[in-house]
Amino acid sequence: MSEEALVTREQRGNISIITMVYRPYNLLGPKLINAIVGQIEEAQKAGSRAIVIRSGLRHFSAGADLDIFDKRVAEGTATSASENRRMSGVEFLRFMELLPIPLIASVHGVCLGGGLELALCCDYIIAASSAKIGSVEATLGLHPLLGGIQRQVQRIGTLRAKEMSMLARRYDAPTLEKWGLINLTVPEESLEKATMAIAEEFAQGPTLAHAATKELAHIAANEGVAAADEAMVRVQTPIWASEDLKTGLASFRKNGPGLAKFAGR
Repeated sequence: MSEEALVTREQRGNISIITMVYRPYNLLGPKLINAIVGQIEEAQKAGSRAIVIRSGLRHFSAGADLDIFDKRVAEGTATSASENRRMSGVEFLRFMELLPIPLIASVHGVCLGGGLELALCCDYIIAASSAKIGSVEATLGLHPLLGGIQRQVQRIGTLRAKEMSMLARRYDAPTLEKWGLINLTVPEESLEKATMAIAEEFAQGPTLAHAATKELAHIAANEGVAAADEAMVRVQTPIWASEDLKTGLASFRKNGPGLAKFAGR
């Protein structure tokens, strides 16, 4: 199967919609990762100001490609020689988290294992209320391999993160919204409309400022507040020359603080 068949991309104005169609269950592995990265790079070239990641199949993702695990067990190593030549799972998550464009994960059906880790590296997770989400790797004698544990700890604390990864349960989306793992749940029939409304809100915002926010949040989460403070001048420098800032200031001066509204161009 060619990479082109694994993922599609649709451009709606300044929003890119990346749809996984890797049958049967969007199993995450080098093939799907490479296809997603390729389409994200195309979205950047197209000048996208927001990117939606969703599934065109019944489920968002049922987890990782088990063929990878078979190879590792056979070789007795954490990473095979062939995988050393590819982007690793951790590198993939960091690539996504540091992408200077807002990423929105739109989740329906089941979102398990590596599929959840994919969602967790996005900036905003919206899920159908009927979705079932979980870190189920313990049922295979594993734990989340791409970085899901630490990203769960960031969002919901150590106790809940250990519960998710050690008990390997499937949770309903409203529960995980209450915990703070995902941002929003909506009825399944409203998922696409609500996703696009969120994506449009991101796309109409100041892209360079959003990129700076993402980088500072990443530094603060991984290195601490002091490190983020030290990085602020460097990270914020591009904002001062941006058209986004000029647009926002002009709107403020024209309409005042009560009516000013930035609209990205």
